[in-house]
Amino acid sequence: MLTSHPLARAPIVREIERAALLEAVPEIPAQARSVNQWRSIGHALATLHQVHEERFGLEQFDGFFGPLRQDNRPVASNRWVDFYAERRLLPLLRSAVDSCHLFPELAAGVERLINRLPALCGPETRPTLLHGDAQQNNFLTTATQAILLDAAPYFGHPEIDLALIDYFEPVPSAVFDAYAEITPIDPGFRQRRELWRLFGYLAVITVDGTSAFGRPFLNRIAQAVATYE
Repeated sequence: MLTSHPLARAPIVREIERAALLEAVPEIPAQARSVNQWRSIGHALATLHQVHEERFGLEQFDGFFGPLRQDNRPVASNRWVDFYAERRLLPLLRSAVDSCHLFPELAAGVERLINRLPALCGPETRPTLLHGDAQQNNFLTTATQAILLDAAPYFGHPEIDLALIDYFEPVPSAVFDAYAEITPIDPGFRQRRELWRLFGYLAVITVDGTSAFGRPFLNRIAQAVATYE
Protein backbone atom coordinates (compact mmCIF):
# COMPACT_ATOMS: atom_id res chain seq x y z
CA MET A 1 0.00 0.00 0.00
CA LEU A 2 1.35 3.44 -0.92
CA THR A 3 1.98 5.54 2.13
CA SER A 4 2.66 9.24 2.44
CA HIS A 5 5.86 10.47 3.94
CA PRO A 6 5.65 13.97 5.42
CA LEU A 7 5.72 16.33 2.45
CA ALA A 8 6.38 19.04 4.98
CA ARG A 9 10.14 18.51 4.78
CA ALA A 10 12.21 20.32 2.14
CA PRO A 11 13.05 20.08 -0.64
CA ILE A 12 9.59 19.28 -1.94
CA VAL A 13 10.72 17.25 -4.95
CA ARG A 14 12.76 14.89 -2.80
CA GLU A 15 9.75 14.28 -0.57
CA ILE A 16 7.48 13.59 -3.55
CA GLU A 17 9.98 11.03 -4.79
CA ARG A 18 10.14 9.43 -1.35
CA ALA A 19 6.34 9.05 -1.34
CA ALA A 20 6.76 6.26 -3.87
CA LEU A 21 8.11 3.93 -1.18
CA LEU A 22 5.84 0.97 -0.44
CA GLU A 23 4.89 -0.18 3.03
CA ALA A 24 2.22 -2.59 4.25
CA VAL A 25 -0.03 -1.00 6.89
CA PRO A 26 -3.21 -2.31 8.55
CA GLU A 27 -6.26 -0.47 7.20
CA ILE A 28 -9.52 0.37 8.91
CA PRO A 29 -12.15 0.79 6.14
CA ALA A 30 -14.30 3.91 5.99
CA GLN A 31 -17.44 2.18 7.22
CA ALA A 32 -15.62 1.02 10.36
CA ARG A 33 -13.88 4.29 11.24
CA SER A 34 -14.34 5.65 14.73
CA VAL A 35 -14.79 9.35 15.42
CA ASN A 36 -11.11 9.58 16.33
CA GLN A 37 -10.10 7.94 13.05
CA TRP A 38 -12.21 10.44 11.11
CA ARG A 39 -10.58 13.17 13.17
CA SER A 40 -7.17 11.85 12.17
CA ILE A 41 -8.00 12.71 8.54
CA GLY A 42 -8.71 16.31 9.52
CA HIS A 43 -5.49 16.50 11.50
CA ALA A 44 -3.41 14.97 8.68
CA LEU A 45 -4.79 17.41 6.12
CA ALA A 46 -4.35 20.44 8.37
CA THR A 47 -0.78 19.40 9.12
CA LEU A 48 -0.03 19.14 5.40
CA HIS A 49 -1.48 22.62 4.97
CA GLN A 50 1.15 24.08 7.29
CA VAL A 51 3.62 23.90 4.37
CA HIS A 52 3.78 26.99 2.13
CA GLU A 53 5.67 28.25 -0.89
CA GLU A 54 6.08 31.50 -2.76
CA ARG A 55 4.25 30.48 -5.93
CA PHE A 56 1.06 28.65 -6.82
CA GLY A 57 1.66 25.40 -8.69
CA LEU A 58 4.70 23.16 -8.55
CA GLU A 59 7.35 24.01 -11.12
CA GLN A 60 9.28 20.73 -10.87
CA PHE A 61 6.40 18.29 -10.85
CA ASP A 62 3.25 17.90 -12.94
CA GLY A 63 1.08 14.88 -12.30
CA PHE A 64 -2.37 13.40 -12.74
CA PHE A 65 -5.85 14.04 -11.39
CA GLY A 66 -7.25 10.55 -11.77
CA PRO A 67 -6.24 9.51 -15.30
CA LEU A 68 -6.00 13.11 -16.57
CA ARG A 69 -2.73 15.03 -16.75
CA GLN A 70 -2.43 17.90 -14.30
CA ASP A 71 -0.48 20.99 -15.33
CA ASN A 72 1.24 22.49 -12.28
CA ARG A 73 3.20 25.24 -14.01
CA PRO A 74 2.97 28.54 -12.11
CA VAL A 75 1.20 31.42 -13.85
CA ALA A 76 2.80 34.79 -14.53
CA SER A 77 0.57 36.76 -12.15
CA ASN A 78 1.06 34.31 -9.28
CA ARG A 79 -2.55 34.93 -8.26
CA TRP A 80 -4.68 31.99 -7.15
CA VAL A 81 -7.66 33.14 -9.23
CA ASP A 82 -5.54 33.02 -12.40
CA PHE A 83 -3.92 29.69 -11.52
CA TYR A 84 -7.30 28.09 -10.88
CA ALA A 85 -8.69 29.41 -14.16
CA GLU A 86 -5.67 28.71 -16.39
CA ARG A 87 -4.38 25.44 -14.92
CA ARG A 88 -7.56 23.77 -13.68
CA LEU A 89 -10.89 25.02 -15.00
CA LEU A 90 -10.05 26.00 -18.58
CA PRO A 91 -8.09 22.81 -19.45
CA LEU A 92 -10.78 20.60 -17.95
CA LEU A 93 -13.54 22.57 -19.63
CA ARG A 94 -11.79 21.98 -22.97
CA SER A 95 -11.38 18.27 -22.25
CA ALA A 96 -15.03 17.92 -21.22
CA VAL A 97 -16.17 19.67 -24.41
CA ASP A 98 -13.82 17.55 -26.53
CA SER A 99 -15.25 14.40 -24.95
CA CYS A 100 -18.68 15.42 -26.33
CA HIS A 101 -20.15 14.68 -22.89
CA LEU A 102 -20.75 18.33 -21.94
CA PHE A 103 -23.68 20.14 -23.54
CA PRO A 104 -22.75 23.41 -25.33
CA GLU A 105 -25.13 25.49 -23.20
CA LEU A 106 -23.61 24.10 -20.02
CA ALA A 107 -20.08 24.69 -21.34
CA ALA A 108 -21.04 28.31 -22.03
CA GLY A 109 -22.28 28.62 -18.45
CA VAL A 110 -18.98 27.31 -17.09
CA GLU A 111 -17.13 29.79 -19.28
CA ARG A 112 -19.21 32.64 -17.87
CA LEU A 113 -18.43 31.42 -14.37
CA ILE A 114 -14.70 31.38 -15.13
CA ASN A 115 -14.92 34.98 -16.30
CA ARG A 116 -16.46 35.88 -12.93
CA LEU A 117 -13.82 34.13 -10.81
CA PRO A 118 -12.23 37.35 -9.48
CA ALA A 119 -15.56 38.15 -7.79
CA LEU A 120 -16.10 34.59 -6.52
CA CYS A 121 -12.80 33.28 -5.17
CA GLY A 122 -12.75 35.28 -1.95
CA PRO A 123 -9.63 36.76 -0.39
CA GLU A 124 -6.25 35.91 -1.87
CA THR A 125 -4.56 33.05 -0.05
CA ARG A 126 -1.00 31.92 0.57
CA PRO A 127 0.24 29.07 -1.68
CA THR A 128 -0.35 25.96 0.45
CA LEU A 129 0.79 22.39 -0.13
CA LEU A 130 -2.26 20.37 -1.20
CA HIS A 131 -3.05 16.69 -1.39
CA GLY A 132 -4.77 17.68 -4.63
CA ASP A 133 -7.23 14.76 -4.78
CA ALA A 134 -8.31 14.67 -1.15
CA GLN A 135 -11.56 12.75 -1.45
CA GLN A 136 -12.01 10.51 1.56
CA ASN A 137 -11.03 7.28 -0.19
CA ASN A 138 -7.56 8.74 -0.71
CA PHE A 139 -6.88 8.55 3.03
CA LEU A 140 -5.96 5.27 4.64
CA THR A 141 -6.82 5.13 8.33
CA THR A 142 -5.04 2.92 10.81
CA ALA A 143 -5.81 2.61 14.51
CA THR A 144 -3.72 5.69 15.26
CA GLN A 145 -3.31 7.85 12.14
CA ALA A 146 -4.44 8.80 8.66
CA ILE A 147 -2.08 8.23 5.73
CA LEU A 148 -2.37 10.19 2.49
CA LEU A 149 -2.76 8.13 -0.69
CA ASP A 150 -2.75 8.89 -4.43
CA ALA A 151 -1.81 12.53 -3.95
CA ALA A 152 -1.79 15.00 -6.86
CA PRO A 153 0.33 17.61 -5.05
CA TYR A 154 0.87 21.27 -5.82
CA PHE A 155 0.71 24.57 -3.96
CA GLY A 156 -2.77 26.03 -4.11
CA HIS A 157 -5.77 27.11 -2.06
CA PRO A 158 -6.32 24.91 1.03
CA GLU A 159 -10.07 25.05 0.46
CA ILE A 160 -9.59 22.82 -2.60
CA ASP A 161 -8.72 19.88 -0.36
CA LEU A 162 -11.50 20.70 2.09
CA ALA A 163 -14.02 20.78 -0.77
CA LEU A 164 -12.92 17.39 -2.09
CA ILE A 165 -13.07 15.45 1.20
CA ASP A 166 -16.83 14.91 0.85
CA TYR A 167 -16.88 15.26 -2.93
CA PHE A 168 -18.30 11.76 -3.51
CA GLU A 169 -19.72 10.85 -0.10
CA PRO A 170 -20.49 12.76 3.12
CA VAL A 171 -18.00 12.68 5.97
CA PRO A 172 -18.65 13.36 9.68
CA SER A 173 -18.28 16.93 10.88
CA ALA A 174 -15.47 15.60 13.10
CA VAL A 175 -13.14 15.80 10.06
CA PHE A 176 -13.64 19.56 9.74
CA ASP A 177 -13.67 20.12 13.50
CA ALA A 178 -10.30 18.38 13.83
CA TYR A 179 -8.88 20.32 10.88
CA ALA A 180 -9.94 23.60 12.48
CA GLU A 181 -8.06 22.71 15.67
CA ILE A 182 -4.85 23.16 13.67
CA THR A 183 -5.81 25.51 10.83
CA PRO A 184 -8.84 27.85 10.87
CA ILE A 185 -11.46 27.39 8.16
CA ASP A 186 -12.58 30.67 6.60
CA PRO A 187 -16.32 31.32 7.21
CA GLY A 188 -16.80 31.84 3.46
CA PHE A 189 -15.61 28.35 2.59
CA ARG A 190 -19.07 26.79 2.49
CA GLN A 191 -20.22 29.39 -0.03
CA ARG A 192 -17.18 28.63 -2.22
CA ARG A 193 -17.21 24.82 -1.89
CA GLU A 194 -18.97 24.07 -5.20
CA LEU A 195 -16.66 26.49 -6.98
CA TRP A 196 -13.65 24.43 -5.87
CA ARG A 197 -15.36 21.17 -6.83
CA LEU A 198 -16.14 22.33 -10.35
CA PHE A 199 -12.79 21.23 -11.84
CA GLY A 200 -13.41 17.75 -10.42
CA TYR A 201 -16.90 17.63 -11.89
CA LEU A 202 -15.46 18.49 -15.30
CA ALA A 203 -12.88 15.73 -14.90
CA VAL A 204 -15.59 13.16 -14.15
CA ILE A 205 -17.58 14.26 -17.20
CA THR A 206 -14.48 14.01 -19.38
CA VAL A 207 -13.69 10.47 -18.28
CA ASP A 208 -17.07 8.98 -17.46
CA GLY A 209 -19.76 11.35 -18.66
CA THR A 210 -22.09 8.76 -20.18
CA SER A 211 -22.20 6.21 -17.33
CA ALA A 212 -24.71 5.93 -14.50
CA PHE A 213 -21.96 7.21 -12.22
CA GLY A 214 -20.89 10.14 -14.38
CA ARG A 215 -24.17 11.54 -15.71
CA PRO A 216 -25.32 13.05 -12.38
CA PHE A 217 -22.26 15.29 -12.45
CA LEU A 218 -23.86 17.21 -15.30
CA ASN A 219 -26.53 18.29 -12.82
CA ARG A 220 -23.84 19.23 -10.31
CA ILE A 221 -22.14 21.43 -12.90
CA ALA A 222 -25.47 23.05 -13.81
CA GLN A 223 -26.23 23.71 -10.14
CA ALA A 224 -22.78 25.23 -9.58
CA VAL A 225 -23.21 27.51 -12.59
CA ALA A 226 -26.66 28.60 -11.31
CA THR A 227 -25.31 29.15 -7.80
CA TYR A 228 -22.60 31.56 -8.90
CA GLU A 229 -24.44 33.46 -11.64
